[in-house]
Amino acid sequence: MGSKKTYGSPRVFQVLKGLGLQVGKETVANLMRDMGLRAKTKKRFRVKTTDSNHTNPIAPNLLQQNFCVAKASSVWLSDITYVETGEGWLYVFSIMDLCTRKNVGWSLADNLSHLPLLSALEMALNRQITAPGLIFHSDRGVQYACEAFRKKLADLKFMQSMSGKGNCYDNAPMESFFHTFKTELVYQTKFATKAEARRAIFEWIEEFYNRERIHSSIGYKSPVAFEEELMLTEAA
Repeated sequence: MGSKKTYGSPRVFQVLKGLGLQVGKETVANLMRDMGLRAKTKKRFRVKTTDSNHTNPIAPNLLQQNFCVAKASSVWLSDITYVETGEGWLYVFSIMDLCTRKNVGWSLADNLSHLPLLSALEMALNRQITAPGLIFHSDRGVQYACEAFRKKLADLKFMQSMSGKGNCYDNAPMESFFHTFKTELVYQTKFATKAEARRAIFEWIEEFYNRERIHSSIGYKSPVAFEEELMLTEAA
């Protein structure tokens, strides 16, 4: 089914349903259990990517955990994570559209400066249609709070929003994306080189996650399919 062995029984059921097959959720779950089939997951230790011990201004939390958004490019979420390779750490800077759950911009870097974040933002701006008033939400990390990034958002007339101190629930959809990214790709693979990791991450984000992986919060559609559906609805 193209799921890269990452779907549990609820998503397998939705795929079969989409193919027109008449089968129950419990039947799918029982068959998968009997066949020894389960989604790939694995946990590893965490690397700190958020440095909130700085003197830069902190933006207010404009979302307040309200993650129900009906319009694309009205709220973007962002966070940073890490990937281990045989050549050292590779850091992933990601920006997600809260409405479509599409990864609209991302970049990979050997460091945790604000420059890779600006690169991810440029990718998102080149891909998506935006307007003043877009809410850009993140944690309180120095990359987001530094003058250069705050100025970029101000020039775009975007509204900056930040989670409460140490509160991962304030950015829960982004945390969920990285959890999926880690359990379905990173923890299943040993990358010998950073180049190898870059190729795999590109394929996972652009070819699998955005275009193929169905998402429960958007009606078991892929982010790109849901985005296209929204565009057709708005054009009608």
